[in-house]
Amino acid sequence: MGTILRPLGLIRIEAAACQDLEAAVGREWLVTNGLGGYASGTVAGANTRRYHGLLVAAMTPPVQRVVLLATLEEWLVVEDGELVPLSTQEYWDGTVFPQGYRSLQSFELDGAVPAFTYVVAGRTVEKRIWMDEGQNRTVVTYQLAAGPPARLRLQPMFAHRGFHDQRHGAEPFDVLETAAGWEVSGGGFSTSVSLAPAGQLRSRPDWYWRFLHRAERERGLDDEEDLFTPGTVEVPLAAAPVALVAGTEPVPRGFTVEASRTAAERSQTVRLRAAGTPAADSLAHQLVLAAGQFGVVRTDSQGSAAQTRSVIAGYHWFDEWGRDTMISLPGVTLATGRHEEARQILGTYLTFLDQGLLPNFLPVPGQPAAYNTMDATLWLFQAIHAYVMATDDWDFVGAALEPLEEVIRWHVAGTRYQIRMDPADGLLSGGEEGVALTWMDARVGDWVVTPRRGKPVEINALWYNALRLLADWRKQCGRPADVYLVMAQRTSASAQQRFWHAGGGYLHDVVDGPEGDDSSLRPNQVLALSLAYPLLIDDARARQVLAVVTDRLLTPFGLRTLDPGDPRYLATYSGDQQHRDAAYHMGMVWPWLLGPYCDAHLRLHGNARAVRGLLQTFVAHLSEAGLGSISEILEPEPPYRPVGCIAQAWSVAEVLRHAIQATRPVPI
Repeated sequence: MGTILRPLGLIRIEAAACQDLEAAVGREWLVTNGLGGYASGTVAGANTRRYHGLLVAAMTPPVQRVVLLATLEEWLVVEDGELVPLSTQEYWDGTVFPQGYRSLQSFELDGAVPAFTYVVAGRTVEKRIWMDEGQNRTVVTYQLAAGPPARLRLQPMFAHRGFHDQRHGAEPFDVLETAAGWEVSGGGFSTSVSLAPAGQLRSRPDWYWRFLHRAERERGLDDEEDLFTPGTVEVPLAAAPVALVAGTEPVPRGFTVEASRTAAERSQTVRLRAAGTPAADSLAHQLVLAAGQFGVVRTDSQGSAAQTRSVIAGYHWFDEWGRDTMISLPGVTLATGRHEEARQILGTYLTFLDQGLLPNFLPVPGQPAAYNTMDATLWLFQAIHAYVMATDDWDFVGAALEPLEEVIRWHVAGTRYQIRMDPADGLLSGGEEGVALTWMDARVGDWVVTPRRGKPVEINALWYNALRLLADWRKQCGRPADVYLVMAQRTSASAQQRFWHAGGGYLHDVVDGPEGDDSSLRPNQVLALSLAYPLLIDDARARQVLAVVTDRLLTPFGLRTLDPGDPRYLATYSGDQQHRDAAYHMGMVWPWLLGPYCDAHLRLHGNARAVRGLLQTFVAHLSEAGLGSISEILEPEPPYRPVGCIAQAWSVAEVLRHAIQATRPVPI
């Protein structure tokens, strides 16, 4: 794709892994379009998830995502009409056909663009996949890099269904031939597919049955899908690239593959230059590109033409989550030099404040915003602090003061889910039966796995931090701040007494819960050491807490969510949803927690070299699961198997924040 500022060779999978089916289907690639849409699959080419597809379009950006073009069957037609496969498919009974992965010589990320190199029938064929920014359109190119000319035969396969669903049965699809491809309609959606240069169409509508999605089988979910094909298209393949273009709209007049490729290349270059990461820092470079996949344009859920900015919490299945956005914002936008985007995101969320709360997730068409979160609103204060530290934009702070003061008033008086400041001690309390309000929010049916009702430690760390920050901002804007300082001092005094667990040398996870104080050793207490205004003011105690967390919870990829010595500790994440959710916050490692851990370590020990050493373990991880990105969670014991989402915003954001912070004098 030409010369761009990119981490050459950081993500490269060689032939041995490419031609090992288990290794190749376990590595997944992702490209995005800034609307919430994406293309994603495996190195082998076989889809293993219902979420995989070459065109997954966001119909109401960045949500209402649908799998349109699920996959392509790809063949080279060589001498005497012999068909040689490039693609790979897996079926319900274990049949793998075709087996193009056997000819895959290498896979690499060319910046953020997946690049496949096949050596087959005396030829070298290169394939690349990208999406056009701001369009539900995917471009797949093929080029003969070496060997005699051949013909390329492509057979597109369509699902046309919501990305949480599976396509079953021969629902009627309509096919219209165009000058260069087809318009395919079915399931309430339409996809345009064209070839450049135009090829020989052989329209033969048909269904292919019972493709296997092995990851869904492992998750105890519906694991089979049927796909519709309109036929095949065949075109000569030589040195000049051949492109298949798939979109929700026909290719616009004037569209060229070269211009599309140049725009994708330019977008990557702009992101890397804005971040200003040193050229030698391949980890930071790759994570800057990964961070760019989470920022999205959103359209008004009420149907207006207005557009704002937001963050997708993770791929493939997460939407816009308030908590995740606030935690991710410093790393995804500020560390990467995208200050205006950060301002727009903060502005988006401020408009959704209601009864002093940010939504847990933003509204989607037909559904209101959900406000079942105790911490998203408090993270807003920390995110604004990071923003103003990076930009000195006091005009924004001045405009935000009134709604932020309203937040505090609601928390003092009481708001949804019994969230309120306890007048007896100034600590923040909340929770109701059957509701999970903190980031440890897994539930199975009516069972809340980690209810944490009462006064959670990180909630009160965030509460104290919010009060102190609001006092600072009022002073900066020439307004009195004493009332917030008095509240903060009371909260702090109570916290020093109530949360200290003398018998363990660490902090209680929750106090004043339905069953009293909860002394479970969890990572939430690092937030009492790491925020702009740390809740735990005794440095000796803080060092003791950090030592315990380091000894019992720290892994090479983040913090465990529960002490391994706890009888409830779970070390595997597998099986159906009930078993997976039961383990979600009962041992699993969360990479995002490495961010506050490193903040605390730097504050208390000032050892930047040790922090940089912690980050380097992610270099190998970038080639293990979601290629070029960081997983949502990992199992907590060696070999620390990546599980959950393959690309999680706050995982990328917090590792990237510290990777870039290591090269800059001002904290992010």
